[in-house]
Amino acid sequence: MTQNILEKLAATNPEAEIWWDSSPLIYPSWKEETLAKAPEGKRAEWETQLTRLMDHETIETTGEMGFRGVTTNPPLSLQAIKLAPERWANHIRDIARANPGMDVEGVYWTLYLELVKKGAEAILPVYEKSGGKYGMLSGQVDPRFVRDGDKMLAQGLSIYEQAPNVMVKLPGSKEGYEVLEELTARGISTNNTTSFTVPQYMRCMSAVSAGLLRARAAGVDLSKWRSVITHMSARLGELSDWKVEAKTRGIELTLPEIRDGEEAILKRAYHFGKSENHPSKMLQCSMRVEKDERTGKLVSRHIEDYAGSDMVYTCPPSYIAGLMNAEDELADFDPKAIDREPNKASIEKLLKLPSFRAAYEFDGMRPDQFAHFGSFKATETEFAAATRQTVDFVAMVMDK
Repeated sequence: MTQNILEKLAATNPEAEIWWDSSPLIYPSWKEETLAKAPEGKRAEWETQLTRLMDHETIETTGEMGFRGVTTNPPLSLQAIKLAPERWANHIRDIARANPGMDVEGVYWTLYLELVKKGAEAILPVYEKSGGKYGMLSGQVDPRFVRDGDKMLAQGLSIYEQAPNVMVKLPGSKEGYEVLEELTARGISTNNTTSFTVPQYMRCMSAVSAGLLRARAAGVDLSKWRSVITHMSARLGELSDWKVEAKTRGIELTLPEIRDGEEAILKRAYHFGKSENHPSKMLQCSMRVEKDERTGKLVSRHIEDYAGSDMVYTCPPSYIAGLMNAEDELADFDPKAIDREPNKASIEKLLKLPSFRAAYEFDGMRPDQFAHFGSFKATETEFAAATRQTVDFVAMVMDK
């Protein structure tokens, strides 16, 4: 049996997890599309690997899946709708007919909850067979409300009600962490998203710890509770102000040095969590396959630098396809990579940049500053735009 490259990564630590970063509903069509583009002689091998990662018939009959969980976000939900627009248009019409007088926003939110529910139900047997350890799906609160704690709490509770295997995905804003503590206190699993910096990760761990303390005091069942803290790696380096600040200061900043900075921040948070025996798992996302300017070879440092850790790696369809196409050129995983120190020269250079210091130092930002960090603002804008597109699709269908 030839392992998929992600299975090889997971083999470097028995507690490492590979997740699917999209709706389970689109996996069959993406699989066929990917197999149609497989290199000559690799189609059969790829088909076996992709079937092992996720196959709905196998899930139904055995409760087994190579992926350990699923994450979704507004752009990915929009992608699922675009793949079958008429199917979802019919759902929108049904929702509107069943709820006369409901406005466009109400119909949109009902539709979104249905997307979460159907995705979670598709992998529910995995959750049940594993006793709640695996098979969770993250549903995200509306990114237009990242500073509205009341709305996020109400939405988080409604997302949670869709299926027993749903995690609530909350933003790394001051208000997001306050809601995260409240949901944790109720025994609800959470995923901290739009998070990029060590101060955010420290605040998330604090919120989780406070919530767990409240939950235990109230006798809340935590047997199936989980928490992950997302590090949006490439979005950190590419959407922050590092490059602009470097140029202003006459500093030449290369892509490998940016990747060194992303590595330093995630490893600082990861090792801190381990030293505290914190129950949240770090989750790596926003990953790239690219040519290393130093060696000229194809690399995916966003997984290679952390091999041997027990992290979660959530992988979108395009990234998985990129890894599979580049597998013969990528280096083997070093199971001790997680303990390698980041490049000291790169960190010394990056520490000259205010926005890197804000992301790297434990006290680099106050909670009220999180939502103003460059990467947060850019991602919030993108996710809010995808949400508006989905709302507009609903409005278009309702107008017909």
